[in-house]
Amino acid sequence: MKAHLLYRDRDFDPQRPLVWNAAALVQDLGLGTLFAAMARDDKFVLEVSRRLVLSGLDEGPAHIPYRQDVLRDCLDNARVVRELYAIAVEATEEEKRHYLGSILSTYPGTVLRRSIDLITAYLGMLRKLRRIADSHAEDFRAPGWRALFDVVKRELDDGFFARARSHLAQLKFNNGVLLSAKLATGNKGGRYVLREQPVRAVSWLERLFARLFAERSTAFEFSLHPRDEAGARALNELRDRGIALVASALAQSADHVRSFFGALRTELAFYVGCINLHEQLAHKHEPVCFPQPLPATEHRLSFSGLYEVCLTLGMTERVVGSDANADAHDLVMVTGANQGGKSTFLRSVGIAQLMMQCGMFVAAEAFRASAYDGVFTHFKREEDTAMKSGKLDEELARMSEIVDHITPHPMILFNESFAATNEREGSEIGRQILAALMERGVKIVCVTHLYELARGFYEGTRGKVLFLRANRQADGTRPFRLVEGKPLETSFGEDLYRSIFPPVARETETAGTSEPVQSQ
Repeated sequence: MKAHLLYRDRDFDPQRPLVWNAAALVQDLGLGTLFAAMARDDKFVLEVSRRLVLSGLDEGPAHIPYRQDVLRDCLDNARVVRELYAIAVEATEEEKRHYLGSILSTYPGTVLRRSIDLITAYLGMLRKLRRIADSHAEDFRAPGWRALFDVVKRELDDGFFARARSHLAQLKFNNGVLLSAKLATGNKGGRYVLREQPVRAVSWLERLFARLFAERSTAFEFSLHPRDEAGARALNELRDRGIALVASALAQSADHVRSFFGALRTELAFYVGCINLHEQLAHKHEPVCFPQPLPATEHRLSFSGLYEVCLTLGMTERVVGSDANADAHDLVMVTGANQGGKSTFLRSVGIAQLMMQCGMFVAAEAFRASAYDGVFTHFKREEDTAMKSGKLDEELARMSEIVDHITPHPMILFNESFAATNEREGSEIGRQILAALMERGVKIVCVTHLYELARGFYEGTRGKVLFLRANRQADGTRPFRLVEGKPLETSFGEDLYRSIFPPVARETETAGTSEPVQSQ
């Protein structure tokens, strides 16, 4: 049996390498908060969610609608999904309880007993799985769920459980082991084959005259002295030879069931994480939507009500969303007031892109974008305390690394890049890099304080660039909403200065009088 809740025709590989810039994405976009919200202290959900979000960039858009359909059913049937996940967790934990014995002994008899115990436990969990399929299969409509429940009903019917119980009862060998063998070279035993014992009722008359029948039988028998240790070892060796193949086959069967539950747990962990996140956002009445993925070649990006999901998870209030349509633009350039929400907007775009491409819902009222084959971030970093290189050197080195790994259809997010030098040099460096990337067909979202950089693009390539500006009200307050508008020469840094160093009253004494004077 296969789960196939993440892919239509293959299993999820939990050992698949992450994208090369996974650490940068987590750091720049603040994804640790997202993963923690999905996990809710479940380390397994945390790891699976991290891997799914950070490994879905090079798979294309084909799997996204498939997962979206599965996720819709999960959100509608959260209790059932959590119950299935609990069964899968119980099964994998059961295997761990038997793991120590599996590495301490490889004797066929020990392997057989351990496999019988393990499969007996698995049968109970498979029964739970079958009951859920019988009770709730009609509540799920996604192809992934329908395929899973269909195979459960087909493979785990009443006949399967009856046969399994019968086989396990026989494999306990309560009446001893029946073997056949032939003489090999040197009159040594060979070709040991385990035989199924005949099952028939023994009448009281046969038991009464068992000794008489035994005397007339052509079979031979012998018995061991209770203190014959060498004979006992010899018989145990014969028994192990006979049951070796059966023990191996049963161990493989147990491993097959364990693999099924392991895959089911892994795939359900992702959807449990999505349910956890969805419940937290719903509790705050934050909107979510299932995005529309498009081919990477179309270079689309448009949304309404897009907000930074990691920010809202750490606040009691709702956060402000943004609207934009950059479908016809290669570059989105964001300028405007300091602390007006520009970096928050940039992170919201990056997080939404990753959430869409792994099949999740998105923190927005509506979201449509191409499924790019790479998402890269170039955010400003703190000063290098080791002083191994200058800040501009470090920025250029990271830019060079991105270029070395660039994909055919990528998205790159710049946050105040190339500002480690003066305005003129930083603007020229940024202009050349952004122009080259635009010629390459890269989708770019750039937050910058470099007015010369923004003005140069506004005057030269306005048709290919969408200009957004962090708004500022007349009294200096920030509504944290981005609007379309041309770059301004100021980022209103004076507002920040006054918020940190507010005007204070000081007294001056003049001609024997004391008069308060407002300090600026």
